[in-house]
Amino acid sequence: MSESPPTTPACYRHPGRETYVRCTRCDRSICPDCMNEASVGFQCPECVSEGRRSVRPARTAFGGGVVGRHGYVTKTLIALNLLVMLASIASDRGGDAAAGGNGFGGLMGGGTPLTEWGAVLGRAMFLDGTVGGVAEGQWYRLITAMFLHYGVVHLLLNMWALWVLGRSLEAVLGPLRFAALYFIAGFGGNVAVYVFSAPNQMSAGASTAIFGLFAAIFVIMRRLGRDTSAIVPILVINLIFTFTVPQISIAGHLGGLVFGALMALVLAYAPRSRRTLVQVAGGAIIVVLLLGMALVRTAALLG
Repeated sequence: MSESPPTTPACYRHPGRETYVRCTRCDRSICPDCMNEASVGFQCPECVSEGRRSVRPARTAFGGGVVGRHGYVTKTLIALNLLVMLASIASDRGGDAAAGGNGFGGLMGGGTPLTEWGAVLGRAMFLDGTVGGVAEGQWYRLITAMFLHYGVVHLLLNMWALWVLGRSLEAVLGPLRFAALYFIAGFGGNVAVYVFSAPNQMSAGASTAIFGLFAAIFVIMRRLGRDTSAIVPILVINLIFTFTVPQISIAGHLGGLVFGALMALVLAYAPRSRRTLVQVAGGAIIVVLLLGMALVRTAALLG
């Protein structure tokens, strides 16, 4: 009986390609196009994918993704605020905010048609005789006010604080948790303005969220056992400005501070075993509480 000649091994994914290289995990033959360099030898595409699924992604101390160290959310928020400022200036064609006593773009604090449209306002009558405000169904104001500013100086001060605080917090919390902290603090500050300020008083600015970041960085650093002595004086100085400088929303700053601190406590002290669940539930409870406060205020203004 004659023996059949030995067959040349072929790639399991490309049967027409001869190869003598085998995957170090599954021992299947693989051609150069299917080779993925490993610590020892080569692996096939399926084994590489399986290995990636079995490796848990790196997380921060609070469960967030380490991609937060790139500061993508912080940079996006700053870009959005800058774009809205340009739109605000463009909306004020020929008005005082663009060129007049308040300086270009409301440099020293002027408003524009866009700030009038999106600032926090309880309930008031406008010059054209229409009535507007959150109580009249314009709930979007509690969000849009976070991205509107009364002038370039107002914008730059807030963006500088966001750049300094945001990158540090995003790196520690991860992008999603940082974004949740920012929006809950800003929303909380705007709800506080709605609830505790005069109904015809307008308020806008990212400072509601910024004060929340001040509170959060104190809470987070304490949780990590780091020194917070440099944070306290800065926070105190900002609070002094809040109470002494005219036209600053005290309710907005304090509201952002309180609700930013509450969200930071949820993020920092959630039990490790059920961390994500507790963090999501805690954030949802805070949002529901804020919505309840806004509904009570609306009923009072319309009653």
